[in-house]
Amino acid sequence: MKQNSSSLGACAQTADEHQPTNQTRDEQQEQQAQTAQTAPSESACNNPSLGGFAHAATTAASGESRAFLIGSFVILYLGYMILFADRSVFNISLAAIGQEFSVSPAALGAAGSAFFLGYTIMQIPGGWLTDTFSSRRIIIVTLIIWSILTCLTGCVWSIAALLVVRFLFGLAEGPYPAAAMTHIAKVFPEDKRSQLTSALISSNYAGAAVAPFIIVPIIALMGWRAGFFWLGIFGVILAIVYVFFKSKHSLSSAPSKRARINWRDINPRVWTFIVIGVALNCITKGLETWMPIYFLNEKHIELIKLAVLVPLPVIAGGIAALISGFVMVHVFKNHERLLIVIASFLTVVTMTGLYLSTDMAWIIGFQVATYFVKSLAFTGIFAYVASRLPGSSYGSHIGVINFGGQLGGFVGPLFIGCIIQFTNSYTSAFFGLVCAALLAGIVSLFIRSSKTNI
Repeated sequence: MKQNSSSLGACAQTADEHQPTNQTRDEQQEQQAQTAQTAPSESACNNPSLGGFAHAATTAASGESRAFLIGSFVILYLGYMILFADRSVFNISLAAIGQEFSVSPAALGAAGSAFFLGYTIMQIPGGWLTDTFSSRRIIIVTLIIWSILTCLTGCVWSIAALLVVRFLFGLAEGPYPAAAMTHIAKVFPEDKRSQLTSALISSNYAGAAVAPFIIVPIIALMGWRAGFFWLGIFGVILAIVYVFFKSKHSLSSAPSKRARINWRDINPRVWTFIVIGVALNCITKGLETWMPIYFLNEKHIELIKLAVLVPLPVIAGGIAALISGFVMVHVFKNHERLLIVIASFLTVVTMTGLYLSTDMAWIIGFQVATYFVKSLAFTGIFAYVASRLPGSSYGSHIGVINFGGQLGGFVGPLFIGCIIQFTNSYTSAFFGLVCAALLAGIVSLFIRSSKTNI
């Protein structure tokens, strides 16, 4: 431990010697990190166990920095939870929105897809913005804007207004994933990136699971609009906390250079991940959007009981996301692609079970199982690439990969809504999702096993 501390000190000292005097604090700190990686004491600065990023050097030297990093991770986690809690609240509110505005299932599906259209469009630009500016700035701006739009969702007066607000809301949220994951990649040790990335993504499921317990009672007592008001207020508060949550000992995630993706040099695996992401997220968003309505209209479950039923699958998905990085690193070491392949084909099995089931218990059981194995596959993609993407353009690459997943989020609700309207059958809709799972399984077989960086 003493030897490591000594080496870390050497890295930090070398970084100070090369620090320019005409830069902002954020740029100076990032330059320290870049210089420390290539400093003469390479055995310490480039040791994989120390992370490859010199951020680990500085943070290990100060208890305050460690506390700051833990706190910043918690804030990013809560932000991600809010991002997905809104979607859960929207899905739960769909039935009430449909009744108030007297619209068809296809129109409600379009309202759900409007958000994902904006969210999908902003994935690649959001990644570029993260690499061009600091991830901290992007996180603050997106938190504030999307929180305001969350409140505006509760003020809409027609389905057309709802479509516009949800589309703008998607644009506002789009840069957040790339910014949050870039923060993790540039601040924490490299050998922890896969596990911390999957842990951060598990917040997606945590937000969707917790939201019904908090928001459903509010909706039941005060109406669906109130749920969006309270969620927006909490987002604004979190943004304010993040603005003032900083430490002079911590390293910023500001970029040292403005990297861009050379599209001709993108590894074929990236395109494979995009297709898998489309298929798996089509399942996720299709089920998230329409299962609450299925329970209400087909199974006649009371709204208040959805607070218990809706979170079960997302809790399973959250557990899978939380452990996927650990499982990939420790169980599938040197065979990481197999986790994605196995989990994708297990999703085919569980979706087939959901398609064939008619009993309520089996429906819920297969839905829970689907979320678990599907989450292992989807989060496994990000855990797989977390240690292989170049740091200088990490945000841009994450934006490209996440584009595929969010494209599935746009397609899923609209796809299922149209199937239900034309067939008047949820069973037919489930069969469509079985086909999506099969596509993910087949494409996962083409992931190259090469250990080279993407």
